[in-house]
Amino acid sequence: MSAIEINFDALVGPTHHYAGLALGNLASQKFKHSVSSPRRAALEGLAKMKRLADLGLAQAVLPPHDRPDLRTLRRLGFAGSDAQVLADAAAHDPQTLAACSSASAMWAANAATVSPSADTADGRVHVTPANLVSQFHRSIEPPTTAAVLRAIFADESKFAHHEPLPATPLWADEGAANHTRLGVAFDRPGIEVFVYGRDDRGLAALPRRFPARQSRAASEAIARLHRLDPQRTLFVQQNPEAIDAGVFHNDVICVGNQNVLLYHEQAFAAADVERIARMFDGNLHLLQVRAGELSLAEAVETYLFNSQLVTLPSGRMLLIAPAESRDNPKVQAVIERLIAGDNPIDSAIYVDVRQSMQNGGGPACLRLRVVLNESERAAVRGRVFLDEGLFAELKRWIEKHYRDELRTGDLADPNLGRESRDALEELTGILRLGSIYEFQTS
Repeated sequence: MSAIEINFDALVGPTHHYAGLALGNLASQKFKHSVSSPRRAALEGLAKMKRLADLGLAQAVLPPHDRPDLRTLRRLGFAGSDAQVLADAAAHDPQTLAACSSASAMWAANAATVSPSADTADGRVHVTPANLVSQFHRSIEPPTTAAVLRAIFADESKFAHHEPLPATPLWADEGAANHTRLGVAFDRPGIEVFVYGRDDRGLAALPRRFPARQSRAASEAIARLHRLDPQRTLFVQQNPEAIDAGVFHNDVICVGNQNVLLYHEQAFAAADVERIARMFDGNLHLLQVRAGELSLAEAVETYLFNSQLVTLPSGRMLLIAPAESRDNPKVQAVIERLIAGDNPIDSAIYVDVRQSMQNGGGPACLRLRVVLNESERAAVRGRVFLDEGLFAELKRWIEKHYRDELRTGDLADPNLGRESRDALEELTGILRLGSIYEFQTS
């Protein structure tokens, strides 16, 4: 049965702001306390989705999370009415208020790890939400993520849902941002490559400047849960030097699609790329960008490797890069070399996701890749596949509910939370997902 890859992009939430919450994410730190535009951010993300859909690619949407997370603030001792909780948190712990108001679920590449049915022993699509334990503001996401994914992929005969791994450093899991699937065709068994930053058995060097977020133990546990073939599963180590340069996830320094792996010379430790090539059954195009062409710092600044690499209906591949890559002469030279080379990539386009980029997330961060066959696509619940009608309705919804500007000081405004919940209540009706948020069922 034929299968395709579907990009499930998360809609940017109404509380999108710049609080500099992510240690090791250089852009997040650089734009800390800048004025954000939730409306512009959401429209940029939606425009990217529309552009992919117009190219004939399957595109779907995921709803934002409910923020501010009042339940977590109350667990931390802030009490009283909603307005009192927000005011008390703003007065005594504004950074925690910012964390509980984060719209970071917009970066759906961290939402979960998904293995297609062609790779799993029971022939079902397996889904494990990431625990995101390394960052507090993201560690509060798994319950909502799990509820959303269970609502969309509800048919248990086709989809297997697992609980997030235990929320401890040993099992630190950052989702698909550290996972790449390679294979000649989407409907045939592929190779699942898990990239980790640390091995708690002391077998791997560690970065010195920033923490390594993904553990090898977590990657191995997900491979077991998803019942993957050990002969087609590979665990490779991220280069500690890359992490210290601001490569907090592997998708900031490497992107793969089918039989193409585009990566920086300093992406991995040891000879891991050669291990991938030996395991691949067929012609694998290993497209290396040398440090002399583009330094690690330049790769992080321009997010070339956080481009989406997609297969068009024609069978050729397209690189979807951030506008920042278009503006850098060195990156342009690399892209021109790739397009002119003997490989499936024959074109590139550029998308403006500047609001996301300023918080450290490029085009690839905004989407969760899900490979589904025809039967599985038919079982997807809700109105989540983007078409002209849904695009127009979501655009109107954003323009109606989102603020044009947001400062970190605005997070204490109780009206912001009410505006957000009103927006999400309407959105669940648009997407026909039912009551997926706690405030809808409590």
